[in-house]
Amino acid sequence: MPVQRLTLAASTPYATPYYVIRGESKGPHVMVVSGIHGNERASVAAAQQLANQFLTQHLKIRKGTLIIVPIVNQSAFRKNIRGVPDLNRTFPRKSGMAARHPLAGALYQLAKRYGLEWYLDLHEANGLSQVRASSLGQTLITNPGNRSIPQARRLIKDINRTISKKSHHFNLRLHELPGSSRTAAARLLKARAVTVETCWSLAKADRVRYQIYLVKGFLRKAGLL
Repeated sequence: MPVQRLTLAASTPYATPYYVIRGESKGPHVMVVSGIHGNERASVAAAQQLANQFLTQHLKIRKGTLIIVPIVNQSAFRKNIRGVPDLNRTFPRKSGMAARHPLAGALYQLAKRYGLEWYLDLHEANGLSQVRASSLGQTLITNPGNRSIPQARRLIKDINRTISKKSHHFNLRLHELPGSSRTAAARLLKARAVTVETCWSLAKADRVRYQIYLVKGFLRKAGLL
């Protein structure tokens, strides 16, 4: 089945393309988003490369459905800024609560419509988590008790075997972030929800490679690849 190219928040100032890729048989629904923060360029490049691999059929979904939103916040991306307001603090915090920004609302409703089993949010951060415990660079983050934790732990072991410098290894963080898309997906949509954070100080090519490795790893664990 060909890849569908659709538009999120169509006919609004926040319009942005997204892609729906379906397998030959029914299976889990997985969403991958990037560019919620417009200055996190490697995560956007990774999401775009993945979308292109499906568009050119270098990658195919075995079963289930994959939704990719490569650049959520187009305005922030064009300006190369995090975004004002910070979009990742404007998602619904409680059931029945509206998002605090129209774009966050549109993305949340898209995720809700598909009834996601998995939600992957690609980001970048300062600092190496192996060097400083409070740093978020090179981490996978999920909510305490989220069903993604066992798979995240295994993927961290897998990717760390491919990284020669121990200071560049990934760690797992368990953290609630009310207002974030990941916590909304985990808490309200009951999805396995993970934030992927690479470290800005590393070479961009390495950051893109890590992001793609981890997304493909989660897609395999979800049964899509």
